[in-house]
Amino acid sequence: MPAPTPVRARKPVATPRREASLRKHADYQRVYREGKRQSLPLMTYFFAARKAPEATTLVGPAKPARTQTTEIPAGSRVGLTAGKVLGNAVARNRIKRRMRQAIRHAQTELTAEVDVILHPRRTVLEAEFSQIERDVLRAFRAVQLVLKPRCDADSSHGN
Repeated sequence: MPAPTPVRARKPVATPRREASLRKHADYQRVYREGKRQSLPLMTYFFAARKAPEATTLVGPAKPARTQTTEIPAGSRVGLTAGKVLGNAVARNRIKRRMRQAIRHAQTELTAEVDVILHPRRTVLEAEFSQIERDVLRAFRAVQLVLKPRCDADSSHGN
């Protein structure tokens, strides 16, 4: 009987929470409609504070009324767009990979209940990665500064 081969333990991979990213078209539209827009050299970003989930009553023909609440996970969520104006699929995917990595490094700076959408510019392709990280960090810190008075006011009313 051959000797059993040792099983290697896999190293855990640090992946962002699935809830930490914007996924639905309606969420993107809400941020564009209700949020603010700012620009940096490598990107434009949009952000909007999230509200508490609202209960909606669904009434249909021959159906009793029922209340549905939308589940919104706590914390911040980040979305990323890369339209065809940025280049072909290879260029867009490279831009998205670089931006996602920079977002992972800076995600801890974003503690407010906020949705952020990043629109990178084509210059992200040629930029140094440290410059991309710096701009993402600047964007997240700016969002925190804008929302900090609102977060402090909300917490003081609860006491």
